[in-house]
Formats: sequence, structure tokens, C-alpha cells
Amino acid sequence: MNRNEGNGIRERLLAAIPLAEKIRELNGVSTAVLEGGDGPPIVLLHGHGEFAAVWLRVVPELMKTHHLVIPDLPGQGASEIVAGSTLDADGVLEWLDQLIDATCDSAPVLAGHLLGGAIAARYAADRGHRLAHLVLVDTMGLAWYRPAPSFAIPMMGFMARPTAKSRDRLFDQCFLDREQLRQRIGDSWEPLMDYALDQVRTPSVQSAVRRQITGLGMRPIPQGDLARIDVPTTLIHGRHDLQVRLKTAEEAAARYGWALHVIDDCRDDPAAEQPEAFISAIMNL
Repeated sequence: MNRNEGNGIRERLLAAIPLAEKIRELNGVSTAVLEGGDGPPIVLLHGHGEFAAVWLRVVPELMKTHHLVIPDLPGQGASEIVAGSTLDADGVLEWLDQLIDATCDSAPVLAGHLLGGAIAARYAADRGHRLAHLVLVDTMGLAWYRPAPSFAIPMMGFMARPTAKSRDRLFDQCFLDREQLRQRIGDSWEPLMDYALDQVRTPSVQSAVRRQITGLGMRPIPQGDLARIDVPTTLIHGRHDLQVRLKTAEEAAARYGWALHVIDDCRDDPAAEQPEAFISAIMNL
């Protein structure tokens, strides 16, 4: 698959999402951002190796009452790091600061999934005064990233040899019922899967993902930093997650006094597998 094919797949995905794409120059990143809806702002950060369109199942309902801001993370999706720029962990947090400046007219709800959650939590530790609420969805960074072997083995296989077959083998561990999800997503399923494969086959994307996982997601955020988060914080977690086990969220909720919503019948992506339950948790912050 060449880059033109990847761009065509992306266009098909975006055509099914009722948000406008804008390109914003943020801290050395030409950032693709999906925006739309009126009301208090919500910023949604996707996980590692993903892209903004993975939030498609919650967009229509959330944008009825909120202004949605959904970027591709730096170096992922269509967000390109400008030649000559280096984006370390601090640079990613500055990128997020500039994103909020550019898109939010009041303090937003900041929600992050997996790697996006680790970025959001690190941001809130030092700049929580800029946020209305922090939502951490099956988030990395609360403990060492040690996925179950049943997830880790197909993940490494997909990274080493990205094919449709190895992708599906991995996604069988990401979702509790991949076939049921395919039916629910409908026409957008194939372009979602094709674009995911395109991303893994793109060297610049994989380089960005590796740097960000190493710098922001693999190691636990120091407990002292998490204890500094003074903005209201909610954890949302899939009961059967194989990447970040539920026990990690339960221990963080108990340690820091954060609310925890456990969503049944899903693994690591509640917004995709159980959008109604995810939306309910967001709406009742």
C-alpha cells in the first residue's frame, strides 16, 4: 500500500465523521485536528498507533452538547513532525498546551486512551489548572506497561510483519468480539482496518510511536506527580482489557481517590465496543 492509497483510505474515513478537519501548526507539528459541535470543549487523545477516527462511534452523540477537538497525535495519522524538529516528552506536552490554546475557549475535559491517557495524565500533573476534568481511558502510565502474553505476542507479530492476517490476530485481543464490532461499525470498518495497517507500515509513524511509548507510556508516572493532579479525575476501564489490566485502574482509583467506571463486555477500547456506556460516563462527570 503506498501513501496515496493511505490518503484515500483516510478520506473515506473522514467522510463518515460529521467533523471538519483542520491543519494547525503546533510546536513543530503540522497537526490534523477534527473539530465540530457547540458547547463546552472536550479534547480526545487516541492511543498508540491509532488516529483521530477511532473515536467515530462516540462523535455524533458527544457533539450534540460539546465542542469536540480530536487530533492525530504528533507523528501519527496525518500529523507530521516538521523536518528538523525533535519532539521529546516535554515537547509533546507543549504541543498539547498549544492545541488547547488554539481550539478551546474555556477549560476542556481532557480524555486520553492508552498512550493518549499517559500524555493527558502527565499534562494534568503540571497544568491541571487549564482543565475542567481529566478522563483516563484504559490508560498507560499508571504502572509499568506489561500487557498479557496473549496480547503481547500478536502485537509483536503485527509490528514485525504487518499484514491483514497479523492485524486481525492482534485485534482479536483488542476487542472482546471483533466480528460483532465489525457489524456495528458497518461501512467504516474496512477503511478503519486498512488505515491501521497503513500506519504500521509507515516508518515515520512507527518511529514516532516508539519514541512516545518509551518516553511517555512505558514507565509508570511517578506517584508524586500523579498525586499533584488536582483537577477532578475519572477512570474509565474495560473489564477485560489485556493491555492495561483492570487491577491497575482499581489501584490508582484507591490510591488517588479517583472515580472509576468499569465497562463490561469490552477489552481496551470502551468507546468503540460500548459507546453508550462510555458516553454515559462522560456525560455524568
